Amino acid sequence: MDKITAIQSFVEVARCSSFTKAADNLNLSRLQVTRHVQDIEQWLSLRLFHRTTRKVSLTNQGEEALTYCKQLLSTVSDLQSRAHSHNNELVGTIRIAAPIGLGQNLLFEAIEAFVAMHPNTTFQLVLSDSLSQLVDERVDIALRYTHQPDEQLIARKLMFINTVVCASPDYLASTNKITTPQDLLQHNCLLHSGNSTWHFLGDNSDEKVTVKGNINANDMTVLRKAAIRGMGIANLPCDLAQEYLKTKQLVKVIPTYSTPGNHLWAVYLSRNYQQNLVRAFIDFLTQRWQQDIL
Repeated sequence: MDKITAIQSFVEVARCSSFTKAADNLNLSRLQVTRHVQDIEQWLSLRLFHRTTRKVSLTNQGEEALTYCKQLLSTVSDLQSRAHSHNNELVGTIRIAAPIGLGQNLLFEAIEAFVAMHPNTTFQLVLSDSLSQLVDERVDIALRYTHQPDEQLIARKLMFINTVVCASPDYLASTNKITTPQDLLQHNCLLHSGNSTWHFLGDNSDEKVTVKGNINANDMTVLRKAAIRGMGIANLPCDLAQEYLKTKQLVKVIPTYSTPGNHLWAVYLSRNYQQNLVRAFIDFLTQRWQQDIL
């Protein structure tokens, strides 16, 4: 019996509470996964799951075995990485959750550079502007914009990314002049995930304005494209807007005010049994993204 593969099947069935879903995720047949779990049960002389036609759940012994099996898989992965460390070679797979715009730009460029240095590494990307569940989506690292990460997670600050309210020159030339945040109430503002409250900081003022518009998207790159096409005003992270501000395809609106940004964090569940590869990639991002984007 290939115990490592069998243990992987057991852990995945426990995570999914389903043999069928586990088989799909592992690219195995349901029969193979079932036999793997049976092999582990025979090897340990334990019943790991309660099985009915509708539900699969861990037994008490299965709960205890799951903890050790997760640790074992993490240790095996770490051992594999460390075995190649003598020649600076990293091996393995990292599953990363990140906002869509970040994944398509800064993160993609970082992964490209990392893979060029370590060609035996593999990346699985979960790109979404919603907050990913690290356990449910089997995520090793989640990159998140926030002032303060969840206290239950381990977090490492990567950099600060400011935001900018901007529009195309054509849009600004065709409409009334904008000099204060309140003027935005008369304009078409492009909303991200329904967030209609925009925050502005002036020399002696702190204002929040509830804006409205005809485009609402969960992808910042869509809003950037709409702004470039002259469809309205967008509030974008500077990593997405910077290049287009330099080429004058976008222009900052109300330059006497600033909009507060957020820190970008790498968050993960635990330092215990963390893969050497995961640690190496977080270190790489920290070094690569030393400078804030303002």
